[in-house]
Amino acid sequence: MSALLNFYQNSVLRHPIVAILAVFALATAMAFGLPNFKLDASADSLTLEHDDDLNYFRQVVQRYGSDNFLIVTFSPKQGDLFDDENLQTLSSLRDDLAKIKGVESMLSLLDVPLLYSPKIGVADLKHQLNTLLSPGVDRQLARQEFLTSPIYKNLILSPDGETTGMLATLELDQKYLDLVNHRDALRLTKSQQGLTPEQQLELDRVSQEFLDYRTAKAAETHQLVADVRSLMDGYRDRATIFLGGPDMITADMIDFIKSDLVVFGTGILIFVIVTLALIFRQLRWVILPLATCALCLVIILGFLSWIDWRLTVISSNFVSLLLIITLALTMHLIVRYRELHRSQPNATQEQLVIGTVSSMAKPCLYTVLTTIVAFLSLVVSNIRPVIDFGWMMTMGISLALVVAFVIIPAGMMLLGKGKTRGGDDNSASFTSVFARFTEHHGTLVIVISLGLAVLSVVGITRLEVENRFIDYFRSDTEIYQGMEIIDASLGGTTPMDIILQAPTFASADQSGEQNFVAAENSEYGDDAFADDAFAADPFAEDPFAEESSADSEYADDPFGDDAFDEAGDSADNGNQLKDTYWFTSTGLADLEKLQTFIESLPEVGKVSSLVQIYDVASDLSGHKLNDFEIAFMRKSFGDDIYRQMVAPYLIEDIDEARIQLRAMETQGLLRRADLLEKIRDYAVNEVGIAPENIRFTGLLVLYNNMLQSLYKSQILTLGAVFVGIMFMFLVLFRSVKISVIAILPNFLAAGIVLGGMGLGGIPLDMMTITIAAITVGIGVDHAIHYLTRFQAEFKIDGDYIASMHRAHASIGLALFYTAITIIAGFSILALSNFIPSIYFGLLTGLAMTAALLGSMTLLPKLILITKPLGPGRTD
Repeated sequence: MSALLNFYQNSVLRHPIVAILAVFALATAMAFGLPNFKLDASADSLTLEHDDDLNYFRQVVQRYGSDNFLIVTFSPKQGDLFDDENLQTLSSLRDDLAKIKGVESMLSLLDVPLLYSPKIGVADLKHQLNTLLSPGVDRQLARQEFLTSPIYKNLILSPDGETTGMLATLELDQKYLDLVNHRDALRLTKSQQGLTPEQQLELDRVSQEFLDYRTAKAAETHQLVADVRSLMDGYRDRATIFLGGPDMITADMIDFIKSDLVVFGTGILIFVIVTLALIFRQLRWVILPLATCALCLVIILGFLSWIDWRLTVISSNFVSLLLIITLALTMHLIVRYRELHRSQPNATQEQLVIGTVSSMAKPCLYTVLTTIVAFLSLVVSNIRPVIDFGWMMTMGISLALVVAFVIIPAGMMLLGKGKTRGGDDNSASFTSVFARFTEHHGTLVIVISLGLAVLSVVGITRLEVENRFIDYFRSDTEIYQGMEIIDASLGGTTPMDIILQAPTFASADQSGEQNFVAAENSEYGDDAFADDAFAADPFAEDPFAEESSADSEYADDPFGDDAFDEAGDSADNGNQLKDTYWFTSTGLADLEKLQTFIESLPEVGKVSSLVQIYDVASDLSGHKLNDFEIAFMRKSFGDDIYRQMVAPYLIEDIDEARIQLRAMETQGLLRRADLLEKIRDYAVNEVGIAPENIRFTGLLVLYNNMLQSLYKSQILTLGAVFVGIMFMFLVLFRSVKISVIAILPNFLAAGIVLGGMGLGGIPLDMMTITIAAITVGIGVDHAIHYLTRFQAEFKIDGDYIASMHRAHASIGLALFYTAITIIAGFSILALSNFIPSIYFGLLTGLAMTAALLGSMTLLPKLILITKPLGPGRTD
C-alpha cells in the first residue's frame, strides 16, 4: 500500500495538471466514437441466450414466409365504414401504403374474396371471386360475411362494424436469417466444444457483418415506420387511424429510450447542480463532481461506441446507475476532505488530500469490488441483455473508481484549500437523529426490521413474472391505443403458432388423394361428383335423378365431370398437390377439435387454420365433407384461394399443419405458461396428438421463455451476489460476525424491494430483475463505509455508543447526501413514456431508502447488540 501511495502521489498529486489532461485526452479520444453510439430494441435483444425455440421460430419463418407486419386500424369519423366515400378513402390509403419501400403486400377487407355475398358453390373456388369493390356486390351481405364467416370473423372487421384493420406484410429478409443462423450455429459450437482459430475468425467476421447489416436494416425499418406515419397523417382528418406491429413497437421503444436519456440526463444534471450547491455551498464542489461524472460517462460510452456494443432496453439504465455510483464516490471524497479540513485547519493542502485518499482508498476500493460482484451476478442469467448489463456495469464502475480518484484529488490540489464552512453546515443534525433513535429505541428498530422481513417474505411469495406487454406504455401513446383496438376489436395482439406433424401411422391409403383416385374409378363412373352426391346420403339409390338435380341448390352441377376436369387442370397448372394427412376427414377432425378448444379459451382471440376453409366448404355444400369430397375441394382451389387460405397453414412436402392464434392482453386473463400447458395437455390427452408431433412457436412463446427464466435468474443472481459479497466481507473485515452483521441489512433491503413489488402487483420483468442486484450493490457500499468508519472511531476510545454518534456525524453524512440526491434524482424517471423505466426509477429510490435506513439504524443496532469489535470501555 505504501508503494502504491507513493506512486499515486508522484503521478497525480504532484502533477495534477498532467493527470487531469491525461483523463481529458482519453475522454476526447473516446468521444470521437460517440457518433456511432446505438440503441438496440430488436427482438434479438429481448430473447434468451441459446434459446432453441428462437432457432425453431426462424425455421418456421423460412418455411411459411415473412411473419413481420404492420397493422393500420381505420375508423371513419363520419358516415358508415361501407359508404362509397369511406371505402374510397380506405382504398386510397391501402394503395399508398403498398407503394412504401419494404411493404411486400397489403391485405384488407377490400382484397379478400367473398364467399357468401352471395353464397357460392365449392366448385366456384377455382374461379376469380368477387371482392368488396366488385360491381354488384351487396355490401350489407359482405358486412355480415366479415362479421360471421369462420375465415374473417374477428380478423378484419370489429364487432361493431366500424373499425377495420389493414395488414401490411413486410418483405422477408433472407439475408438477415442466413447471417443470424450462421452466427448462432458458431456460438453454439463455441459453448459446447470450442472453436478452432479459423472458426473463431469466422465467428468474429459474421458477427460483425450481422451487426452492420442489422444496423442498416434498423435504420430502414425506422424510416419505413416514419413513412407510414407520415402517410397516415394525410388521412387523419377523415378517419381515426392507429399503427401497430412489431417494427412500430421497436421504433417507438428506441425513441422512448432516447427521450428518457435526454430527459433524465437533463433533469438529473439540473438537480445534481442544485443539490451540490445547497449541500456544499462552494462552486468547486459542484464543478469537480460534475466533471468527474461527465468524463466517466464520455469515456465508457465512447468505448462502447468504438467496439459497437449497443445499449438495449435494459442496459439503457446503465447510464443512470453509473452516474449514481460515480457521484457517490466523489461525495465520499469531498465529505472526508471537508471533515479533515475542519479538524486540521493548519495542515497543508497536500497533507489534507493525502489524508483523504489514504483514509478513503480502502473502503472505496472494497465498495467498488463488492458492487462489481453484485452486477457480475447478472452474468449467470440466461438473458442476453441482462448479461450485457452486468458486464457494462462492471467496466463502468471500475472506470468510475479510477476517474474519481484522479479528478477529485487532482482538482483539490489545483484549487487549493479554500475556506472551511463548518460553522454554517448543520447537515450532521439530520444523521444525528438516526443515531439517537437507534440508541434510545433500539428494540423498536429490531421489531420494525422483523416486521418488514415478514412482510417481505409475504410479498416475495406473491411475485409473478406474467405481465401485459401493453402495460409497458402509457395509455396516451399510440402503441397502447393501437394495441388496445387491435386486441379488443381485431382478434388479439400477440401471435403464436402451433406446428403439427402428421402421425406416423398416416399411410397413403388414408390419404384423401388416394381416396379421390379410387372414387374416380368407382361405380359412379364419370359423374361421381354430381350434385346430389353431396346430399346427406351420397349413396342414394338414384343420386342422379333429373328431379333431384333440378331441385338442388347446385343445379348447375358444380361437381360434375367438367368441374372435376377444370379443377384438376387448375391444380396441375398451379399447385402440385401431394398426399397429406391434414386434408383428410381424420386430419381435419383433429385440427377442428383442437381449434374449437383453443377458441373457447377466454384469453385467445382469432384462431386460423385449414379448419376455416373446410368449414366454409362444408357450409357451402350443406353437410360435412367426406374424404372424397375433401379431395375434390382441394383440387378446386384457385391460386388466390390456395395462397390466402391454404398455404399459410399447410406445407404438403413435409405433411405439416399450422394453427395460428393471437392472444388478447387487455382483459388481464393471459397467463402465457398456463395457456401453453392447457393447449398442450388437450392436444395430447384429448385429441390424441403425439407429444413429439406438436410444437409451439411465435412471439408469445419466445417472450414466455424469457419471463419464465426470470424466477430462475433471480434466484441465481441473488445467490451468486450474496456468496460473492460474503466472501468479500470476510476478506475485508476478517471476521465472520462482522460479515454477517454487514450482510443482514442488505438481505432486508433486497427483501423490501422484492416484497414491495409483490405486494404492489409489480411483476418481474427484464427491467425489474436487476433491481435486487442494484439494491444489494448500493446497500453494500453503505455497510462497508459505515463499518470501516465505525472501526476507526472505536479505536479512539472503545466506546460503542460514542463511536456510533461520531460515525453518523461523519460518514453518515456522506451516505445521507448521496442517498437523498439519488432518490430525488431518480424520481425524474416518472416522466417517462416507458412504464418499466418509471418502475425502475421508483424501485431504485426505494432501494436507496432501504439501504440508507438499514445503514443508519439496523446496522448500528446490530453492532451495539453483538459487540463484534470486542468488549467496550463501559463493559
